[in-house]
Parts: sequence; C-alpha cells; structure tokens
Amino acid sequence: MTLATLSDVLQPALKGGYAVAGLVCLGWEDARAYVTAAEAEGAPVILQAGPSCREHTPLPVLGSMFRYLAESVEVPVVAHLDHGYSVEECHDAIRAGFSSIMFDGSRKPLEENIAETAAIAELAHMDGVSCEGEIGFVGYSGGEASAGTDPEEAAQFARETGVDAMAISVGNVHLQQDHEGGLDMPRIRAIEAVTEVPLVIHGGSGVPIEQRSALAKTSAICKFNIGTELRMAFGKALREAVNADPDRFDRVQILKETHDPMVAAARAAIRAISKG
Repeated sequence: MTLATLSDVLQPALKGGYAVAGLVCLGWEDARAYVTAAEAEGAPVILQAGPSCREHTPLPVLGSMFRYLAESVEVPVVAHLDHGYSVEECHDAIRAGFSSIMFDGSRKPLEENIAETAAIAELAHMDGVSCEGEIGFVGYSGGEASAGTDPEEAAQFARETGVDAMAISVGNVHLQQDHEGGLDMPRIRAIEAVTEVPLVIHGGSGVPIEQRSALAKTSAICKFNIGTELRMAFGKALREAVNADPDRFDRVQILKETHDPMVAAARAAIRAISKG
C-alpha cells in the first residue's frame, strides 16, 4: 500500500527541489486517471476532494476510493481533503480514511484562523494525518477578490499552528482558465525568508507552466493545486466522445474515452513540477 501523508511527500520535495501535484478530483474517472499518470511518471500525487466533489459524493466513499487507488500503484498517493471549513468536516475526513486534511480559515480574522487551524492540526497529528492551512485569501476568477499573504502574518501562522504545509496568496486565483496569472515573486521570497514550512499554491491552473517549473526547482513552493485545466481536458474529451456517436447512451462506454486524454493532461501537469 502506498498511501502517504502530505508531510511524507512534501518534505522530500522541499529538500529535493521539486513540487508535488495536488490534483482536484470530481469522481472515479479522473482519480483513476491521476494515479495512472503518477505511476507512469514515477512521481507522487495528491488526490484532492474539494467542496464540489464532497457535495456530489460522500466522504466515506471518497476515502475508500482514494485508499483503493493508493493500493493499486507503487508511487506515494495522498488522500487529501481540500478546503475543509469546520472541525467536524475535518474530523469526518480523518474517520473516512483521509491521510491529509486542509482546514481553510482564510476568511477569518488572523487570530481566529490561527487558533482554529492549530486545534485541527493537533487533532490530525494525533491520528497520524497531515494538515495544511491557509494564510491570506486566494480569490476566485469572476468572484471573490484575493487578499495577499502578509509575510509577517505567515511567519506567525506557521509558528503557532504547527501545519505541515501552508497555502499562500501571491497572485494566484481559483478557477482561472488561462495561464496568464504570473505570481508575485517578491512576496514569495519574503515569505520564504521567514518560514521553513512547505508552501502551497492554490489555483495552479492559472500559473504559467514555465513559472510552475521554475518555482518547483527554486522556491519553497512544494505543492501546486491543479483543477481547472484538468476539468477542461475532461470536458473536451467527453464532448468528443458524445458527439462522435449521438445515438450512444452507455455511460461506461462513453466515459472510457475520457481516460487516455485525462492521463495525458495529468502527466503533463505532474511532469512540469516533478524532479528530474
């Protein structure tokens, strides 16, 4: 079994000058494609269940699915809760077999975010589970605006919460459909100067691939969350499969045709930031 914690894969990445892909899952088809891609690249992967995924599929089902997929490959696979918003949700994920959780208190005042994240990190660590937190706020394309991470607050957050990874807001935006969102390098360097915690970029699809590669090699950013570009690849493959034969109705046969394109897209995302 290759189930791993977030710390298991990010600490070697921090020391080795590479990053690990946190791939956002919406169901069986993409999760299976992601572990196939990771195995083909010989790289670890983080399977992420975000709020929309959890709205569609219960946590116990997702936990079992991620663990099953981890058993099917030789590379490390992290079963990660993305954007948990309460102690109860994070606790439910731990009980469901997740090896890593992210508590998102980024909309809360600093002291409240620190206190709640620290309590959840302690709860996770008692069960051998990793914890990611967020300082600053990563906004959404066409929606809530970002609030950039203050380096001094980041240092305090890392010191007082004991998180295994820290998501930061440095020009990244969730749900961005192009690669035009270059990151704020001076802010990244200022954060790196005051903390040794592995850093995480949410909204990685909006970051130019060349910048992802460079940052993986030369910064403390050890995890890029990639969702939108992979969902776009899935949607394109699904449309092509449906349009190829309008009379076809068997979902299993149709969805099979999304597998290879999703593997290819995930391999490209992993390869851009992995070692070697």
